[in-house]
Amino acid sequence: MFEKTIVSAAILAATAGVATSQEVKVGVVLPYTGIGAELAQQIDRGMELYLKLNADKVAPYKIRLIKRDAKNPGGADARTATQELLTQDKVDALAGWVYSPNAIASAPIVTAGNKLAVLMNAGTAHITNMAPQYVRTGFSMWHSGYALGEAAAKQLGAKTAVVGYTDFPPGKDSLAAFKNAFEKFGGKVVDEIPMGGAGAVPDFTPFFQRAKDKKPDVFYVFVPAGDHATAVTRTYGALGMKDAGIKLIGPGDITQDTKLQAMGQSAVGLTTMHHYHAFLDNPENKRFVEAWKKEYGENSTPDFMAVGGYDGMAAIVHAVQATKGKMDTEGALKSLRGWKFNSPRGPIEIDAETRDIIMNEYLSEVVMKDGKLEQKVIGMIEAVKDQCKVQQIGPCATKK
Repeated sequence: MFEKTIVSAAILAATAGVATSQEVKVGVVLPYTGIGAELAQQIDRGMELYLKLNADKVAPYKIRLIKRDAKNPGGADARTATQELLTQDKVDALAGWVYSPNAIASAPIVTAGNKLAVLMNAGTAHITNMAPQYVRTGFSMWHSGYALGEAAAKQLGAKTAVVGYTDFPPGKDSLAAFKNAFEKFGGKVVDEIPMGGAGAVPDFTPFFQRAKDKKPDVFYVFVPAGDHATAVTRTYGALGMKDAGIKLIGPGDITQDTKLQAMGQSAVGLTTMHHYHAFLDNPENKRFVEAWKKEYGENSTPDFMAVGGYDGMAAIVHAVQATKGKMDTEGALKSLRGWKFNSPRGPIEIDAETRDIIMNEYLSEVVMKDGKLEQKVIGMIEAVKDQCKVQQIGPCATKK
């Protein structure tokens, strides 16, 4: 149903003189239906756009994307999809995973199947420790959460914070990351509020009212992007939290580019820390956004999930070339340890030890310009590593 073959223009041109091109099958596990369908579309388009814009880097190979529906954040369907891709479709590599529970549930299958598996989103930090074949081109919640905890204490001058989080693995990770840094640099988290699950958007009102009653300097919120993010800003505005002097902050999930314009005036002043948004001012991002709008419509925009897919496909293509199309797992993983790439998000690298991404984190503020909301970069931390791994915290600790 979701299978699609991507054939680069360079390959098509070459087939006149070559009988066949060597095909590499990439199995993609994404929630193509249900609450995560918009998120899956971003990753999907990011992968395909990389292949279209970089046909010369793909040749002489042909990349075939075989797509399976993870359906929901529950884990079971993603696990089944991963198993089918490995056993029935006999793919050469795996990619995708929007939700952390899906990547966590798939980890034993990935380990048993022993194929390169590129995490394009799922942000729970320790997932890369669950299968030695996992390589992350998305992000860990610790990248943004820890960096924003430090920035909230130092740059924003906050002394107190309440944390509200979607109650599933990445939400708990985001809480831990922010709290670790915020309290290390002199702040105090005065309340921690679990705010429902990822499978449906809850009524945020009672959670936000509880936060408002604590009168913190900042309210740090993590939700899994999408419709959750729009509801967050709407509730923040409806309860008058800005007028009460409470600043809304969080990772870039809460200002997802595809949802930004629907957030309205309440979003102005919202401050985030993340590795990507469509307003980043660098040549590669300008090329990426321009190509995206040309391909998918002037009113469409790429977000951080799109970049995870774009960079993830770049990583897979690099591994294909490094292994001369064989995609032997040891060779593919070796080729990606220390791999560097000039991404739309800025320079990235795969940590040779952890298989996690190293990248810039951007402190940004939502502003209104010419009647439209934009994200303005007000600070940057270069070459950020996943601090959960750096500090060897809990399940992020390297197994001896």
